[in-house]
Amino acid sequence: MHRRAREFTELARERHDLDLTVESFPEGTETAADAADAVGCEVGQIASSLVFDADGDLVVVVTSGANRVSESRLESHLDAEDVAMADPDEIRSVVGWSIGGVPPFCHDADLPVYIDESLLGYETVWAAAGAPTGVFSIDPQTLRDVADATPIEV
Repeated sequence: MHRRAREFTELARERHDLDLTVESFPEGTETAADAADAVGCEVGQIASSLVFDADGDLVVVVTSGANRVSESRLESHLDAEDVAMADPDEIRSVVGWSIGGVPPFCHDADLPVYIDESLLGYETVWAAAGAPTGVFSIDPQTLRDVADATPIEV
């Protein structure tokens, strides 16, 4: 298991009393389609954690791999003037994880988290486990609760 995935599972256990099993894929799971192929699920079951800059504040949006986040819709949800993907260096320094491996919870900063409503219709979803080579499965309601995520239409 990748070092960062091990760190994530330890944090999940310490902070949320979750015992997660990480599936490792040395070839990586860069896209939602890659992740779905690797774990053998629908693309919609991939819970991608994306970090956005909303008027200078970072927010995390956990979206289904079948959907793209509409920045204008997110602006409306957040009552923000400007929403854009966050800078990769800022994500690493503030959130504590690098793009491609950002998990939906266990961030270094207390950031607002939003979850794509469509993820809540699945029995199981798969999310990044701190590294682009590792994912874990979780019930989407548990993910919502642990991440203290607000459901939105993305």
